[in-house]
Amino acid sequence: MPDSYDSRTALVVVDVQNDFADPNGSLFVTGGEQVVTAVNAEIEAARAGGATIAYTQDWHPPETPHFVTDGGTWPVHCVRDTWGAELHPDLVMEGPTVRKGTGGEDGYSGFSMQDPESGEVSPTGLHELLAERGAERVVVVGLALDVCVKATALDAVRLGYDTTVVAEASAPVELEDGDGERAIAEMREAGVRVP
Repeated sequence: MPDSYDSRTALVVVDVQNDFADPNGSLFVTGGEQVVTAVNAEIEAARAGGATIAYTQDWHPPETPHFVTDGGTWPVHCVRDTWGAELHPDLVMEGPTVRKGTGGEDGYSGFSMQDPESGEVSPTGLHELLAERGAERVVVVGLALDVCVKATALDAVRLGYDTTVVAEASAPVELEDGDGERAIAEMREAGVRVP
């Protein structure tokens, strides 16, 4: 948990969606249910401190090069307008939601998306939203630690935010053993605080 939340801090809640956080989800992250509870505690602290709270949401079309069915890495997940793409019903909602991957892009970071074929990077609108609200610090929580949380935190540092990841309010997918620890090391190397 960061030292304190205030009006210059933004809590970014990454992809706490049914497909990741529910055991029946197509890309369930082990520990996802406990992450919802831990994230809600951060949301409460952020709200009490007057921080901005923003959410990200994978929102993929049914067919995309992001999915293994179309040559990508991942099982079909978070297809727009499905149960799996919905934010977890127990998640406390206290702010706007930014959707990513809406056009079939790889939407790992909450701040940017990348076309899997051309490599072109485009913004999601999250940076503009946080800048409008005067955020200087970003706290990142959600799913999954070694994929979208990591990408969001690395982008936040690149964009000039003082960035913290609350590992207790996240969990890794771990496609390979050790991915979670490697993600923490990579984030720390980039200047992200991971207490």
